[in-house]
Amino acid sequence: MDFAPYQDTAPEHERALSPPPPLQNRLSDSRSRSPLPQSPPLNRSSIDSFPVTSALPAPGHFGGSHGRDNFENRGVRAGGDIEGGRPNVDLFETSLPIRLDYEAMLAYLLLPPAGGVLLLVLEHKSDYVRFHAWQSSLLFAAIFLLHLILTFSAVLSWMLFIADIAFIGFLALHAYRDADALDRFEVPFFGGLASSFVDNE
Repeated sequence: MDFAPYQDTAPEHERALSPPPPLQNRLSDSRSRSPLPQSPPLNRSSIDSFPVTSALPAPGHFGGSHGRDNFENRGVRAGGDIEGGRPNVDLFETSLPIRLDYEAMLAYLLLPPAGGVLLLVLEHKSDYVRFHAWQSSLLFAAIFLLHLILTFSAVLSWMLFIADIAFIGFLALHAYRDADALDRFEVPFFGGLASSFVDNE
């Protein structure tokens, strides 16, 4: 049977040899076998005739301040990143002269829901930024209505305000981190709505 039709020769011709038998068996069977070939001993003069060269750079090249300065001068910082760690973000085009990750963060940090609406008006090229602008606008418009309903209780209003600040920071951080791969962090209900609006545009 031919289990490897793509090979030039059959596998039986290239089979690995078994290891030699242990020394005690070899001594008893020495009459029936031919002696094993032995390589000539190396003399010291033949070893010294080969020059020893190293193709590797000195250790200081990789570590220490010299190597680090070398990377800093090329724009590479402590993890091999460009511009503070976001080399892939500059690949995506936006309508505004702002990087994609910063612009997506602005959807949450620029007085939501007003910042989201402003980005919906100004940004036309990036679906990632438009998704975060839609999500910010829808989510924080609903939270604003909830604030209006809870105006009768100062304690509930303050608790909701603190939750708003935490939510803004959480969503802005996700918008910043996920910009490299354009992953959309969707809030339940509002995230699905925002995705459907962006997909239908």
